[in-house]
Amino acid sequence: MNVLNLLFTKDGLIFQIAKNRSIVEEQSYFVDEETPEHFISQKLDEVLNRQKFDEIQVISALNHFTLMPEGFSEHETGFDLIAFNAPVDKDNEELMLSVNKKFKVQFYYTFPKDFYQKIKSLDIPVHFNFSGEKFLNSIHNKNNKEIHINLYHNQCEFFAIDNKKIILYNNLDVNSEVDFLYFVMFTLSKIGFGINETSFFAYGETTENETFISELQKFVKNLKIVFDNIPNKNFILN
Repeated sequence: MNVLNLLFTKDGLIFQIAKNRSIVEEQSYFVDEETPEHFISQKLDEVLNRQKFDEIQVISALNHFTLMPEGFSEHETGFDLIAFNAPVDKDNEELMLSVNKKFKVQFYYTFPKDFYQKIKSLDIPVHFNFSGEKFLNSIHNKNNKEIHINLYHNQCEFFAIDNKKIILYNNLDVNSEVDFLYFVMFTLSKIGFGINETSFFAYGETTENETFISELQKFVKNLKIVFDNIPNKNFILN
């Protein structure tokens, strides 16, 4: 069985091709000042046309989202709720929903309509999910106050959890590891998490963001690297 895994981030596309649960290929494409317009769209076309797949798994880490309690059913307000956090373009974005039963929350998020239509047009089974839901479902919560940080290329998402209750989730697009640190520490001060009483857990591109990790270690006592992405093993895709 050939499965295509796609992860869309702020400025990139990461894909994995899995055969019988073994990763046979993984590649990343990122936008910079020199890449042409519609670069990610073109790369998506190339990946989708590469071979015939039996199934596609899509995860969006794009920061067009809102977090609501499980059971919230006013789906028609999804775009309006997301608009409090990020600009919304109803004509070019598809409204999506991901539910996390483990922590009893749900995410409304948007996904680019052109990407959505390209993937759906293949007429094979497709599962869409939001990175926050996948991340949250991978967390093993034990202590009272915890900060879980998943690092990407120029992006990070993090949860603040207190006694198995979600206090805050955010997904940040930033170009500086110092900005990562500022946002995380600013969050701590606003939600009343003391540095000494809070346990920190890091996942994802921890090696790529080593400056952030080393700076964070100067301020906090309890920091554990749970998962460091290596070739063919991407935390949010595996």
